[in-house]
Amino acid sequence: MTATETASGLHERVLSQLGPALVAGELAEGDVITIDQISQQFGVSRTVARDVVKVLESLQVVTTRRHVGVTVRPRSSWNAFDPRLVRWRLAGPDRASQLRTLSELRRGVEPVAAALAAAHATPAQCGELTAAVIGMSMTGRQGDLEAYLQHDIRFHCILLAASGNDMFAALSSVVSEVLAGRTHHDLMPAHPEPGAIRLHGDVAEAVAAGDAARAEQAMRAIAVEAQAAMEAAAPSH
Repeated sequence: MTATETASGLHERVLSQLGPALVAGELAEGDVITIDQISQQFGVSRTVARDVVKVLESLQVVTTRRHVGVTVRPRSSWNAFDPRLVRWRLAGPDRASQLRTLSELRRGVEPVAAALAAAHATPAQCGELTAAVIGMSMTGRQGDLEAYLQHDIRFHCILLAASGNDMFAALSSVVSEVLAGRTHHDLMPAHPEPGAIRLHGDVAEAVAAGDAARAEQAMRAIAVEAQAAMEAAAPSH
């Protein structure tokens, strides 16, 4: 392992611990820490500690000032659409709140994206949507949730890209984290619901047929079903 790879590994290790701690509220808004404190707490060099802080600054989680230190910013300032923050929040104590807000985002965006895809999708994208549904069906029957997840992510990313709207396409990483979080936090049934897979097939068929209304309706049903299933899987929240 090279020195660069070692530094990169240390950087990710510290970030994977400090980031979730911030999201969990272990450091409150306005709290101040220093590079030296981070370095000592995690047993890394000041260079690694500074690199971690730079990432947190890019997420707008903290701000740094000379002679003051690293200050935790208000949550309202955080870059809520960054995949890292989405992942950390899904792993933290406010998972239920994050799932709710992300589900509401999907319900507002993905049905519209499906309708637009019916007008703009290329033949290749239509084929990829169909292939993703076939993959979901096969791996769903097998109970291979990790493989199912990859096909599911592929479906939704293609759909957002096929909308022809760059802003929608840019949400692919957020939607991917939602789908991954649902699987990795045990909010998926052992075998995905056949009805949910059929709805994905309905979207693919409607997009290929250029039927915007049907594509939007089926995609809205997917979003509603997913939110209801997650809430049922986490009744304590």
